[in-house]
Amino acid sequence: MELSELKKGTTTIGIACKDGTVLASETRATMGNLIAHKHADKIYKLDNNIGMTTAGLVGDDQALARYVRAEVEIHRLKTGSPMSARGAATLTANILQSNRFMPFFVGLIIGGIDSGGSSVYGLDAAGGMTDDKYVSIGSGSPFALGVLEDHFDSGITVSEATDLAIRALHSSMERDSASGGKAVVVNITPKGYVKLEDREIDKRWSKIAKASI
Repeated sequence: MELSELKKGTTTIGIACKDGTVLASETRATMGNLIAHKHADKIYKLDNNIGMTTAGLVGDDQALARYVRAEVEIHRLKTGSPMSARGAATLTANILQSNRFMPFFVGLIIGGIDSGGSSVYGLDAAGGMTDDKYVSIGSGSPFALGVLEDHFDSGITVSEATDLAIRALHSSMERDSASGGKAVVVNITPKGYVKLEDREIDKRWSKIAKASI
């Protein structure tokens, strides 16, 4: 079984906050009815200020992450400053669109923070790009979006959005058989790119679950 053959029934989330951006995903990778991997990486660091979530074929996800990360690093070396989240999203959309006849089978979220503030962008396999305050992509996204739409507020903070992302992920993992494993959450703020520890996520979920009883 080649890694590139694995399809990831997925829930990925991006939330733009007043003080940064939150990216989140679960970790189950599936191949039909088979749970092929329980701890698949679906969030990639592109730079200290930008991250990307992935859904689709693992090989395509990984190849795109390498391409975009390299371009982001070249931009930093040439200009002496980081690429903006919108710049990274536009670059990725152009790569996807230029390969539309031999497409990458992916759905992506690119989010981060720069001089223009925080932002998240959803991208489809044909290079379509949407800018929104919150985005969810993958087979479990309908369940996640229901939670996001119910609880999102324009003044949401990174800490509040982290709890919201965890709540949305657990909702999708309970209802979407292709989403599962554990929750992974990344915070991107002016202080940098931080992947939360599992124990921090578990602590937050325990508090959320108790409050919901």
